[in-house]
Amino acid sequence: MTSATPISDDYTGDLSESKTPQRRTLGKATIVKLSVGPMDNNVYIVTSKATGDQLIIDAANDAETIIATLDAIGGKPALIFTTHQHFDHVQALEAVAEHTGAPTAAGRHDAPEIPVAPDRLVDDGDVIEIGDLRFEAIHLVGHTPGSIALALTDTTADGEEVVQLFTGDSLFPGGVGKTWQPGDFEKLLDDVSTKIFDRFGDSTVVYPGHGKDTTLGAERPHLPEWRERGW
Repeated sequence: MTSATPISDDYTGDLSESKTPQRRTLGKATIVKLSVGPMDNNVYIVTSKATGDQLIIDAANDAETIIATLDAIGGKPALIFTTHQHFDHVQALEAVAEHTGAPTAAGRHDAPEIPVAPDRLVDDGDVIEIGDLRFEAIHLVGHTPGSIALALTDTTADGEEVVQLFTGDSLFPGGVGKTWQPGDFEKLLDDVSTKIFDRFGDSTVVYPGHGKDTTLGAERPHLPEWRERGW
């Protein structure tokens, strides 16, 4: 991939058939989604339309691809945010941080395990400001101790106010993220239920760490099923 590689403005959120990055245009922001690495990690580049400042979410892999996409978009990388500590989400972090000169940030409880020490430690309820965009941090325990989701409120092309929620590996279409220790699934589902589903409306768009996007409305009816099955 080079800087000349096009970015599709036909946004579906599904990169399974094509690795061409996709761009969604909102009222204040654009969101470019790309898939990198052997585990098809999602990388999101959120750009303020007013200022050009950018938040890079999960510099997961394929640093050259991420950098080429940044070059194709234009703008000013202002911060690289890591949703959680797992290796597949941080493999390009050092290279992208060095290339862009952007500071890094991550959840306080995962920070010690991230190979690039974060310049900013993020706690539940913190607000990350990127140009005129405001991302609220939501701490979700279970997939890792310090996973952080980010909520951005913006308007659609139709003028509807909709929350854009970047969930890392804590919430996917069809369930919450994988857990390993006894009790972690219950912690994660409880956090996702109270901090996300109980708070945000059905139109909220979920951008996960792997795979397709979804909405809270599509997933909400299945919460009892997830709890019953235990994963």
